[in-house]
Amino acid sequence: MSDDQIAVPEPHATPATTGGTDTIDRFDNPGLPPHRPRRSDVDAKAAKRAEHQVSALFTLSVLASIAFAVCYFVVDPNLRGRLILIGPMNLYHLILGLTMAVSLLGIGLGAIHWAKTLMPDTEIAEERHLMASDQASRDETAGVLSAGFREAQLDRRPVLLALTGGALALFAIPVALPTIFGLGPLPGDTLESTVWKRGMKLMIDPSGTPIRPEHLTQGTVVHVMPEGFVGDNHEEDGPSALEIMEAKATASVLLVKLNPGDIQSQKQLDWGVDGIVAYSKICTHVGCPVALYERQTHHLLCPCHQSTFDMTNDCEVIFGPAKRPLPQLPIMVENGYLVAADGFAEPIGPSYWERG
Repeated sequence: MSDDQIAVPEPHATPATTGGTDTIDRFDNPGLPPHRPRRSDVDAKAAKRAEHQVSALFTLSVLASIAFAVCYFVVDPNLRGRLILIGPMNLYHLILGLTMAVSLLGIGLGAIHWAKTLMPDTEIAEERHLMASDQASRDETAGVLSAGFREAQLDRRPVLLALTGGALALFAIPVALPTIFGLGPLPGDTLESTVWKRGMKLMIDPSGTPIRPEHLTQGTVVHVMPEGFVGDNHEEDGPSALEIMEAKATASVLLVKLNPGDIQSQKQLDWGVDGIVAYSKICTHVGCPVALYERQTHHLLCPCHQSTFDMTNDCEVIFGPAKRPLPQLPIMVENGYLVAADGFAEPIGPSYWERG
């Protein structure tokens, strides 16, 4: 017999041999270790105490789920505060996160404690064999499930069973509420218009510096926002943080200084100032920020799907999946600064089914 035919038995296993040779045929089944009952298996008081502990954990989950729902509608989404070792943060998000965590933790700890103390823990070994699907086997399976239901004491502990179902059912609240209501307010007219209005200064984002035409040289590219919507505006009469976020998603503009001789469209010349033109940064494909400008070709590229726009010809699409040109923002000079002459004349952003 070659060396690779030698089998080494595992520790504490007694090999059985055949035919008087040293070749190992099988190992005797060592069987299962003796079952060690838990305290709750032999002490009714311990079992009742474990039931109360599991009930308390599921009750904690139920209360946390209800607290999540209440806080979701009652607490101000813009509530902010400062925490030790963390610094300033949005307390609304913190409260929702903690209540959701406690709700899920109560379910998890309750299920684990239930399994450790009350559910049967007897070791069972099932021999592998073909499972017939006749009626007798189905009846046997139903009997096993019924016995397991009784052994888990579900029939004797209705409060525990009810709290388990309640905790699992109410945990859907922290999942469903953000899904249903967390998508933000209805768009209203934001799909058709932006916050840009006549006379609004063009402000460099994020510094908030107004722009004079003489400060721009040919080829200059500047990211701008309307006055009052730049950075974190904390003025009492100014827009809220949510309004600033919405403005950044819809009113972002790219300002470029071109050579007037390179511009092919009269509209661009009329809506610009000495070759300075302003276009929406929101790609008309799926809304990615368009911000890659090729100075030599005057092409504007979207980094997401490579839609390419010609800035010398009304930002027409010359490559990629976008179907519409970028909308132009008419600008003018007022008191020496660049300001909007009006809002966008057409909807910004990607096309949608109701847009002609």
